[in-house]
Amino acid sequence: MPFCTQCGHEVARSDQFCAFCGTRQDAASGKPSDFLSNISPRTASLLCYIPVVGWIPCVVVLAAQRFRNERATRFHAFQGLYLFVVWLIIDWGFMPFFWFDTRTFLRVSMESLFKMVIFAIWIFMLVKTSQNEDYRLPILGDLADRSLAEQK
Repeated sequence: MPFCTQCGHEVARSDQFCAFCGTRQDAASGKPSDFLSNISPRTASLLCYIPVVGWIPCVVVLAAQRFRNERATRFHAFQGLYLFVVWLIIDWGFMPFFWFDTRTFLRVSMESLFKMVIFAIWIFMLVKTSQNEDYRLPILGDLADRSLAEQK
């Protein structure tokens, strides 16, 4: 049995108001609340390009039933996820090959340059998406299109 959101007394699932304090009971209406119901597709697309942690909203958008038919939002989720994969490839796959370089300045500057480029692409995509422009990154946009086509 649910409880009142204001006073904590027990209420029936069908009660719209608490019998004790009179507070409206939204949760008792039987409708499960979806935390994605208040997020617009544009906002969800923007969240997919948050630098470094944008992969989390990407996975949520791709798994959510709410965005199942939102082609543009799913495209941005795939493209944001692939951009994060490029970040990981640079960080974990490419840079360890330069650990033996005695010129640590060269290694640090190369790593910083690659990561700054990816970070700038994230910021660029945030700006483009906030302006409702459908911008496709050269290789990652094609991969995102293919991923969308495979899901139909």
